Amino acid sequence: QQSILMNQICCIGHITHDRIITPQRTMEMAGGTALYFSWALHAIDPTFDFSLVTKVGDESMDEVRRLREAGVDVTRYCCPHSVFFENVYGSNLDDRRQRVLAKAEPFTIDELMHTSARVYHLGTLLPDDFSLDTIAWLRQRGIVSIDVQGYLRQVVGEDVVPIDWDQSHSLLSQVDVVKLNEMEMQVVTGMTDAHEAARFIASMGVSEVVLTFGSMGSMIYAGGSFYDVPAFAPREVVDVTGCGDTYSAGYLYGRSMGMDYGEAGRLAAAMCTLKIERAGVFTGSREDVDRILQG
Repeated sequence: QQSILMNQICCIGHITHDRIITPQRTMEMAGGTALYFSWALHAIDPTFDFSLVTKVGDESMDEVRRLREAGVDVTRYCCPHSVFFENVYGSNLDDRRQRVLAKAEPFTIDELMHTSARVYHLGTLLPDDFSLDTIAWLRQRGIVSIDVQGYLRQVVGEDVVPIDWDQSHSLLSQVDVVKLNEMEMQVVTGMTDAHEAARFIASMGVSEVVLTFGSMGSMIYAGGSFYDVPAFAPREVVDVTGCGDTYSAGYLYGRSMGMDYGEAGRLAAAMCTLKIERAGVFTGSREDVDRILQG
């Protein structure tokens, strides 16, 4: 029996503590899919029916409080530590060493028993955040959406290293909406042709395959058809962190509001443009997004 209180979208994921080290400076900030997704969805429509389930240590409670004060429905589960990512960049910003200095515990079915939503977006940071059983259980209750990024890395000692995704077929068969960038598409499918790769992913049971190509735009494959979505050039590139999570928020919001695949993709792309133009989480309004869409 479903709860009377059903959200349109529920995001489930860890809010992280991030340390960014460059030759010029060291910065400490909050991060993670759960954070970027939540703020983007709240900014685009503060009245939208949305909830967040997160699991963090006390060091992340300021972020939880900020979200709650803004009006976001946040369920917080306690754990000894928040996920702690350290990113060390050399003079070439493409050269990054990533470490996990602390991990949070996975999400369990018992913790999610009281959630009720039409769409569940999983903010996976590492492959063990959600068991296959938990994902299958959520799929029985609503539409499940993932970004594959978190499934393509594992922690060895403290170092984060890329991995092939051995469980891709068993997991994708339990998922409705999947977002991948070009590199992730190639790792998951072994294919470089986006149309072939999208069809292959859909053959596993995925209803909506979202492929993003940065400044080259994005493509959605759903219902046997392809939808090409242009990228909108930002006035300047300030911060690309969380851009994928912002796209997911915009796309799922658009679909929840009745937009077709292409319309939802364009909304998401415009939100990414605004996100890139300033540091931190997405803070644009629907009016800002419409201005970009209207050129």
